[in-house]
Amino acid sequence: MIFAMGVLPMVLLVLGFPIFIVLLSGATLALVVHMNVPLTAIQQNLFGSLNSPGLLAVPYFIFAGELMSRGTVSQRLVDFVGSMVGRVPGSLGVTTVGTATMFGAISGSSAASVASVGKVMQPAMTRDGYPAAFSAGMITSVSAIGIVIPPSIPMIVYGASAEASIPRLYAAGVVPGLILAAALAIYIMIRARAGGFGSGASLSFRRFAQAGLRAAWALGAPVIVLGGIYGGVFSPTEAAAVACAYALVVTRFVYRELGWRDILDAAIGTVFFTAQVLIIIAVAGLFSWILTVNQVPQALVSWIAAQEMTAWQFLLLVNIVLLVVGCFMDPLSAILLLTPLLIPIVEAFGIDKVHFGIVMTLNLAIGLFTPPFGINIFVAQSVLKMRTPDIYRGVLPFFWIFVAVLLLITYLPSITLWGMELFLF
Repeated sequence: MIFAMGVLPMVLLVLGFPIFIVLLSGATLALVVHMNVPLTAIQQNLFGSLNSPGLLAVPYFIFAGELMSRGTVSQRLVDFVGSMVGRVPGSLGVTTVGTATMFGAISGSSAASVASVGKVMQPAMTRDGYPAAFSAGMITSVSAIGIVIPPSIPMIVYGASAEASIPRLYAAGVVPGLILAAALAIYIMIRARAGGFGSGASLSFRRFAQAGLRAAWALGAPVIVLGGIYGGVFSPTEAAAVACAYALVVTRFVYRELGWRDILDAAIGTVFFTAQVLIIIAVAGLFSWILTVNQVPQALVSWIAAQEMTAWQFLLLVNIVLLVVGCFMDPLSAILLLTPLLIPIVEAFGIDKVHFGIVMTLNLAIGLFTPPFGINIFVAQSVLKMRTPDIYRGVLPFFWIFVAVLLLITYLPSITLWGMELFLF
């Protein structure tokens, strides 16, 4: 059993096999060799893992993000945020943070934020004297806020896997996301002042009003979606469908930037990405079922208890493990693989599952821009046309800021709980 569920998956992962092949191979070998159950259990668990109403939100949010990431939405958000920043050190960098935060609230995709925001901001920062590695590292890292600020696809997957409330997860993610954005903006201002670059235009109410009008329809997406969820108007799944319809109307009929062919391309891209997500969810469900049937989570809880580990020590260990895992696995795969193992221990320590979900999401957000396999790095390399070592060097200071905020969120659960109290009334 150890070979089937541990050694074989690790070997296949190192060899570069897709994660669903890794999990399916280990689970199938365990069923055939070690368990006396019919092989129909494979099909039953694969399809049973997808039998969650919350997962219906995934393709809707992906499609809405695909639509809103095309055209001039990112430029409109850049202009709007820039009109509020004014003449401060590192104004373009602060604008990048604000735009990535807003774009994340619209698309829920970190990679889409890197591509869309990077295309607009990198040339502008280059003209304004920003060091190339610094600006590239900034764009690559700050876009990871996109999976912390709701709506977040990893939060939906975690909620389905951990049986946690998705509205509560969304509400809990707002304040940590804003704290993270503020910490990044402060660092950028300090760095820009020390380097003597990046002062923007003076504040102008006329410029702010014009930019606000141009961006109003784009800004309406998170307002409608999150306002509807927190106000009890519709569920997260219904909110995702509303976001889909809203994005279609705005991009096709209001901005008139997308033709029907563009919308079809976005739909095709959504189908492919959704298929990738759902096949991982299905196989991870089978893998988790085998672990549960063989009482692996219970054994892990007993081992933790035998070590006389406290809650804060457990959270520190989890943070270290997740930071390492995030370097090699995408957030969805990591969530699906590790959540069934960790949730029994979380409950044993009396840790709030929603708070733990935010900690887990933030850990894996860091993995999006951490070498060697951070997806944001590869997207930035393609979009910004920069050498990978330069991007690695640029993300390093932002990595430490993310880690500092992670520790703050981990050991002050009141930050996430305050968000739930504030938005869920």
